[in-house]
Amino acid sequence: MIRFGVDRLVADPDLLGGAKRVGLVTNDAARMAADPARLARVALREAGVPITRLFGPEHGLNVQSADGVHVDDGIDTMTGLPIISLYGERYCPSPAVMRDLDVVLFDIPNVGARFYTYTWTLYHMMAACTAALVPIIVLDRPNPLGGDLSLAEGPVLDLAVRSFVGEDAIPIRHQLTNGELATLWQREQFAGVRLDVLSCDGWTRAMQWPDLQLPWVPTSPAMPSFESAQLYPGTCLFEATNLSVGRGTDIPFQQIGAPWLDVPAVLSDLARRVPKGVEFSEVTFVTGLAPYAGELCHGIKITVTSASALRPVALGLLLMAAVASTHRLRFQ
Repeated sequence: MIRFGVDRLVADPDLLGGAKRVGLVTNDAARMAADPARLARVALREAGVPITRLFGPEHGLNVQSADGVHVDDGIDTMTGLPIISLYGERYCPSPAVMRDLDVVLFDIPNVGARFYTYTWTLYHMMAACTAALVPIIVLDRPNPLGGDLSLAEGPVLDLAVRSFVGEDAIPIRHQLTNGELATLWQREQFAGVRLDVLSCDGWTRAMQWPDLQLPWVPTSPAMPSFESAQLYPGTCLFEATNLSVGRGTDIPFQQIGAPWLDVPAVLSDLARRVPKGVEFSEVTFVTGLAPYAGELCHGIKITVTSASALRPVALGLLLMAAVASTHRLRFQ
């Protein structure tokens, strides 16, 4: 049976060590493994964990705000607690909201890709805890892409171009859990912080999300399914180009397209590059979002046929090479 870190804390609140004022970094995607319909923060409060303040990441506590849109502070309608946004005027909480806390809990599901911003909300919270001398406990969750380190992909980040979609030199597909990332950063950068990780019970590194036999809860508006998360480390690269990745459709990151894309030519080119673990099909789609809002896009849908053979970053680069080869004047 799978138990997340939050399940362990709900079962035994004494693991907090007597803390009286607790800050919690979370959102509505954080659910209990024992009851996926139950919000983690509600379960923690009902178990007697003295949460006094919530911190919300990109997309807000309700996971509804659009990509890249700043989120204001507010009040949580479920608990009545104040929410401090960490994706608005600040990425790092101010000393004023840290100084009265005994401990900070971090419990947000992640998707295993470097440029997913929840990773860097954890990073900045560790920096804030280090400065304020406040301990942090990561309530760990499985990486949905698994923990097999042989499947890690992509170059590590060049720190000369660090930003909130990449603050440290880790691969694009890193294969680490939040707790493991926090442990790495404590050893390398935040030695002054007291870190505890409540690890998952019943999880092994070979497991990907379907192996957990739990429903997928959308982690952000454009991450509605495991299939989107599976391909995201590679197809997200197209967001730096003039192709759409299907944001605003039911299958974002599972398709790419543009009004001008010559799909048969791209598929013919891909046939000689032989990407592993996937099949391609020709599609058309219309999205309400940029870069081609309201326009008919000719596209390619990607279907994963083998999770073990899939290399999403390599796939993204092969796709990009095929589009570039067949659209030398149009592709940017």
